[in-house]
Amino acid sequence: MNTATKRVIYQNSNSYETLNNKSENSLNHWFAFHGMGYLSRYFLKYFKGMEPQSNYIVAPQAPSKYYQGPDFKHVGASWLTREDTIAETQNVLNYIDAVFAAEALDPARLILMGYSQGVSIVCRWMASRKIQPKMLVLHSGGIPIELQATDFAYLDPDTPVYYIYGDKDQYITPEKLLDQKQRGESLFDNRLRIRTFEGTHEVHTGILNDLANKS
Repeated sequence: MNTATKRVIYQNSNSYETLNNKSENSLNHWFAFHGMGYLSRYFLKYFKGMEPQSNYIVAPQAPSKYYQGPDFKHVGASWLTREDTIAETQNVLNYIDAVFAAEALDPARLILMGYSQGVSIVCRWMASRKIQPKMLVLHSGGIPIELQATDFAYLDPDTPVYYIYGDKDQYITPEKLLDQKQRGESLFDNRLRIRTFEGTHEVHTGILNDLANKS
């Protein structure tokens, strides 16, 4: 059998979701990346407790949708897999560029946030595009192993970077936690701040609300 992998370029479209209205009173422009299995419209529920006048949230949608569970009732989505990762990463980053441009988010108000699988996406996009936010929030996910401190050397020394995780997170073993802390300290130097909560692999709205009020 003589097989070959070939590639074409074509136009595509993808949705994204927003919460609240962007105005001069919007102190925070959140660019928030959901984890595997989410749809962006459901991910926004974790931001509904924030003060709506001050927080405008944009949630990009992972492109690879699939049915979940044996009854095929619920739909989830994934950003990337290990299949064709390099090409798929570029597709995802190009999509994020388009959302960012369409929303005209203000870097001076920008909070970049990734949860679970979204951590790898927000880190790759930020590093490759040299985005300077006012805050970076990494929640219960893994920092890509290919990224180096030089990828984030452009960041303002005063830009805070938060790593948030639950103390009973079933996906974060002690070994993984140590690795993430060491990697975060290596990449972000003195910017890294650790926030821990009592809980499993879940979004902690209390910490997010606290960060929104601090920014």
